[in-house]
Amino acid sequence: MNPLTKTSTSILPLRFLLAFGTFLLALLLYIDRVCISVAKTPITEDLAISEEQMGWVFSAFALGYALFQVPSGLMADRFGPRKILTIIVSIWSFFTALTGLAFNYISLLIVRLFFGAGEAGAFPSIARFTYNWIPLKERGIITGINFSGSRLGAAFALPMVAFMIEALGWRNSFFVLGVIGLLWAVIWWWGFRDHPEEHKRLDQHEKQYILNNIQETIKSDDSEIAKLNMRDVLSSKNMWLLMGQYFSSNFTFFFSLTWLFPHIKSTYQLGAIEASLYASTPLIFGAFGNWFSGWLIDRIFKQGKWALSRKLPAIMGFSLAAIGLIGSIYMQTPLGAIIFLSMAIFGADMTLSPSWSFCVDVGKKNSGTVSGTMNMAGNVGAFITSLVFPYLQNWSGSTVPFFFVGAILNLFAILLWWQTDPNRAINHKGL
Repeated sequence: MNPLTKTSTSILPLRFLLAFGTFLLALLLYIDRVCISVAKTPITEDLAISEEQMGWVFSAFALGYALFQVPSGLMADRFGPRKILTIIVSIWSFFTALTGLAFNYISLLIVRLFFGAGEAGAFPSIARFTYNWIPLKERGIITGINFSGSRLGAAFALPMVAFMIEALGWRNSFFVLGVIGLLWAVIWWWGFRDHPEEHKRLDQHEKQYILNNIQETIKSDDSEIAKLNMRDVLSSKNMWLLMGQYFSSNFTFFFSLTWLFPHIKSTYQLGAIEASLYASTPLIFGAFGNWFSGWLIDRIFKQGKWALSRKLPAIMGFSLAAIGLIGSIYMQTPLGAIIFLSMAIFGADMTLSPSWSFCVDVGKKNSGTVSGTMNMAGNVGAFITSLVFPYLQNWSGSTVPFFFVGAILNLFAILLWWQTDPNRAINHKGL
């Protein structure tokens, strides 16, 4: 059998098993992230926090997450995803548990800032894993599956954490989630290796298939990594286009992790568990959006249309996101609003797989750095979302302006995607 086509002699190729590990990480990442939204009411009551202050708590996470994207991406490229993921998952799990010990507004703000900093390295490290282990023609669906884990994790967390808080209290719920994260870190360190050549459980056929079907031989001169500094990255037109469109994508999506639950609960006068079930629905559709987009990317790519395989799913996604945000404004029932918001999140999440696949395309050995830079810009959008929603509502007396701002940003992102080119790699010349 030709080693270019023979993937493995085992039933489940090892690269898929490792990808399942990163899927579980994405699941945990968003369970830990979204639980603060469900716990908002008991936290604000216990710590005497206002709506605007809670907006800053949500934003503190996004700020820490954004600031540490590039450093964590650089570390993933330099030290490898095995070591970096083990360290950062341990750090963010510690601060997840520490959230349960918050005693006032300032302490909660500080803990969530460092929690965000800890989570920052997850997806850049996963991007580096993808470059090292996943053949080019499989990257769309693998990236889509990984990001669907984050959406399913958030969707699952909303009702699960609501039940946990009722049964255990909000403080103990954070303690439990912290312990689960530490267990994942131990298993990852034991079962993963940075390169296919280093893994003793990888059979020869699969190893040869991986090495023959990534963009370039993994073991090249490591000095190439050092050649790409932040001046090189920020001199690239592709980089700025990626940052702008991801800012828009996160502005829409982060609403579903922070203000969607309290918005639905207060607007339609729902109980906590009922509101959590409604608020989890758009996140489930976000997972569907990731799967569909990943499948579409690989299908178009196999037809020999590399650039179109990145552009078309992203443009479709941003179009649906804009329509969904505007449509939700005019709904009089929670079901109608959730249908349109599900369309918006489905669309926003269709943009993730092409965005991160594009980072690997143009970043190559520096894919951790490139993806971290893009994700930094995206989480500036998340930071702004957390503040814009309560302040715009307080200023205008309505949530409508927020949804129009989101729709305009989605339309702007479509224009940015038309100008991208995956063939134009980011290198030491800033191309």
